[in-house]
Amino acid sequence: MFTFPDKYKEVGLSHNPFKAIVSPRPIGWISTRSSDGCVNIAPYSFFNAVSEQPPMVMFSSAPNKDKLLGKDSLLNIKETGEFVVNIVSYAFRDKMNITSKNYPRGINEFEEAGIKMGQSKTVSVPYVKFAPASLECTLWKTLNLPENSNGSSSTMIIGIVTGINIENRVIRDGKIDVTLYQPLARLGYSDYSRVEELFSIKRPD
Repeated sequence: MFTFPDKYKEVGLSHNPFKAIVSPRPIGWISTRSSDGCVNIAPYSFFNAVSEQPPMVMFSSAPNKDKLLGKDSLLNIKETGEFVVNIVSYAFRDKMNITSKNYPRGINEFEEAGIKMGQSKTVSVPYVKFAPASLECTLWKTLNLPENSNGSSSTMIIGIVTGINIENRVIRDGKIDVTLYQPLARLGYSDYSRVEELFSIKRPD
């Protein structure tokens, strides 16, 4: 089967296959703070690391048809230049889902989802307390991606990691053991997965 990205229905597919193909995707649970102190948190599945030295991450924010200025996460980062990436464990799946709702600007999703906040060391943005790990970040650059057929475009946010918080309970033998918290991953449609088992492969010399 072959299809052009915007013509999948012509070959009998009921949904766009793109996100199902590019999976599993890690979820960046992004917390931000506006210039007037309002806290926000929302999940993004177009998220990943882009560099180890210096440590850098990115996520992409799609246009929001209900908010002409863009999503709160993007607006807050543009205002303050800071954000935190919180890693979503399987235990936090329901709280994460609550924060995916399109709340009015100024609503604190931490409070809506019953999430406790931790105080970051290098940025003013709080992190998710008891999340297995979180990455404190400062903004490096935003990049407007090409326009879609509706004339709107997503924005890529790239940040430099300035601090790392790790829960001691997820460390085993000096390393992070993801099976101890089972990170959540996004698949296609409304589907998710979690990491429950590992295997190792050594690279050839």
